[in-house]
Amino acid sequence: MDTASRSGAARGRKVVWVTGGGSGTGRAVALAAAAAGWDAAVSGRRAAALEETAAAVADRGGAALALPLDVQDGAAVAAARTAVLERFGRLDALVLAAGLNTPRRRWDDQEMATFRDVVATNLTGPASVVDAALPELRSSGGVVVVISSYSGWAFSPGAGVAYSASKTALGSLVRTLNDQEGRHGVRACHLCPGDIATDFLDQRPEVPDAAARASMLTADDVARTVQFVLDSPPHVRVDELVVSPVRR
Repeated sequence: MDTASRSGAARGRKVVWVTGGGSGTGRAVALAAAAAGWDAAVSGRRAAALEETAAAVADRGGAALALPLDVQDGAAVAAARTAVLERFGRLDALVLAAGLNTPRRRWDDQEMATFRDVVATNLTGPASVVDAALPELRSSGGVVVVISSYSGWAFSPGAGVAYSASKTALGSLVRTLNDQEGRHGVRACHLCPGDIATDFLDQRPEVPDAAARASMLTADDVARTVQFVLDSPPHVRVDELVVSPVRR
């Protein structure tokens, strides 16, 4: 463990691992955590974006680690978990924000290869990260925040076949985690935000314009909600949260 990591541990700073941390909601979560006194590991597919997030975390007083990673790659997930422990010596929380959708999302135009890709990113990916990190989360009484979607809480016709199915299944993933790992102090939250004005909207068949985005949630809105969950005391579990813009 390097000097920065040792000093962070000495200050009692907790460590969160954020997937999808290079942009959008994941990036906002990492920055909010740093401002609240946490250190952060950020993973995602784009190395340059991750380095920028890590630098911004450092600017807010947090130690940071950038981990280029595709959550579909189980071996890479396991290696990332090892890297987090080597850097920080602990792991207190996961925030699973990596997600994927496709413009071709209806039964009459989707492709099954893309369907599998969406499910692998949105469902199998979070399961892989949780599985890899679970020993440390048991030791720390850790928190898992799965950033799902409003469509994972209530049927949303435009969300798409693969996306809706994968996000709905995250609710069951969280429930099983709470049911089976609560005795170790592990707590998980199924967080279901409505429309968020980020680049993720570019994956829609019809991309919303600036006026439409102005009425949506911001990434900072969701990050503030995540931080509430992360900072809740150990006897409090937030099983599910739905956060929506006033005008949908």
